[in-house]
Amino acid sequence: MLDKRDTSGSKELKEAKELQDISSSERPMRVAVIGSGPAGIYAADALMKSDVAKERGVSIDVFERLPAPFGLIRYGVAPDHPRIKGIIKALHKVLDKPQVRLFGNVNYGSDVTLEDLKRHYDAAIFATGATDDRGLKIPGIDLEGSYGAGQFVAWYDGHPDFPRTWPLDAEKVAVIGVGNVALDVARVLAKTGDELLPTEIPANVYEGLKQNKAVEVHVFGRRGPAQAKFTPLELRELDHSPNIEVIVDPRDIEYDEGSATARRTVKMVDQVSSIIEDYAIREGKPGAIHKLFLHFFENPTEILGEDGKVVGLRTERTELDGTGNVKPTGETTDWEVGAVYRAVGYYSDNLPDVPFDDQGGVIPNEAGRVLEGGNHIPGVFTTGWIKRGPVGLIGHTKGDANETVECIVQDLANGALNTPSAPEEGEIEALLESRSIAYTTWDGWYRLDEHERSLGEAEGRERVKVVERDDMLNASVNEREHAS
Repeated sequence: MLDKRDTSGSKELKEAKELQDISSSERPMRVAVIGSGPAGIYAADALMKSDVAKERGVSIDVFERLPAPFGLIRYGVAPDHPRIKGIIKALHKVLDKPQVRLFGNVNYGSDVTLEDLKRHYDAAIFATGATDDRGLKIPGIDLEGSYGAGQFVAWYDGHPDFPRTWPLDAEKVAVIGVGNVALDVARVLAKTGDELLPTEIPANVYEGLKQNKAVEVHVFGRRGPAQAKFTPLELRELDHSPNIEVIVDPRDIEYDEGSATARRTVKMVDQVSSIIEDYAIREGKPGAIHKLFLHFFENPTEILGEDGKVVGLRTERTELDGTGNVKPTGETTDWEVGAVYRAVGYYSDNLPDVPFDDQGGVIPNEAGRVLEGGNHIPGVFTTGWIKRGPVGLIGHTKGDANETVECIVQDLANGALNTPSAPEEGEIEALLESRSIAYTTWDGWYRLDEHERSLGEAEGRERVKVVERDDMLNASVNEREHAS
């Protein structure tokens, strides 16, 4: 591969560069996007709206390790959130564009490598998100019955790479964390299986939730209501179920001078605080069979166990220190619970041949340009959670994508992108076929989508999600593909 920064020297090299530049300018800019969740699709959308698309054209290939697209929206959003699931409609319009191709069931690092991407594309954007659970360093975290919230979310969302069953035999459950994922986990644990049946959950998830024995769910945060990361809508939705009574201890309603500006806008703090205060003053909810407790100023310090299994959670009471943060009081409480879910954040995968910051769980970058040893790697970019960490709402990912695409456009203008030796669109298909990769396509998604909707129609639901990878592949391919 010829590096544009190293073409000075012989007359032959200069002539080769000139010919290559002419050839490059006569074809669309070729871009690979690794990951088909919101981050990757927003990047593709921004590329198609850029000046480069208007002047030269862009050709975008989106690679996804699962047979189906949409990443976080399909496999990270609770099934009883149709409003958020509806974001797929906007993402669908982007993947429908003729400038975009989808290659599903293709795993970066084994099926395609960074060397492959450099051979075929001017730029590659890594948008693989964050799927693992961030660790929590407290005693007892490895006991049986201690889980990462992300694992549970993947189970109830029908992710093909996670177990088909989930142990739900604890009558009292603790959830550590005060973000929207913690609320999702708590809400799903507190609802009945029949409440969730009208959603897209597959049969194995419904059967599992029907056996759920949880009658009390306790959510713990070490700081106060003003510092909680819940959004008002998520918080309010806890009360929509007739089976769930939300309970807040009135002594947890505390604020100080630093609370109003702690990580959030004053308006957001006021909205969240108002909802929590309403929960604290209610006298009860007739007919509710499950109780969901929101505990503030309780810092989890140890998961208690017997015979290797979770039997409780120990917390230490905290108090505000005047800055919006908290300090320990020394007062501890042991809560009787049979399972603990930590929802303290996600952690991204370390991708082969791409630099990675183990502490931050991100790809080192400057405005989306991937860095190695402090220097930009030509043509290699990142966006989304693997760029900035798993913070913010889905909408914030658009700004991330725009920033990264601006860098790509600048680097193109400055001759600082990668120079592929085989940029023709057919080359990547030939590569995958030569390696016998059973990849899925955008047409294949239409077929899988139709299949899932037909399964749902038979049960009076909008769709039933297919879980098994082989079943997804079989539903995605057409007769010609079967024959080949």
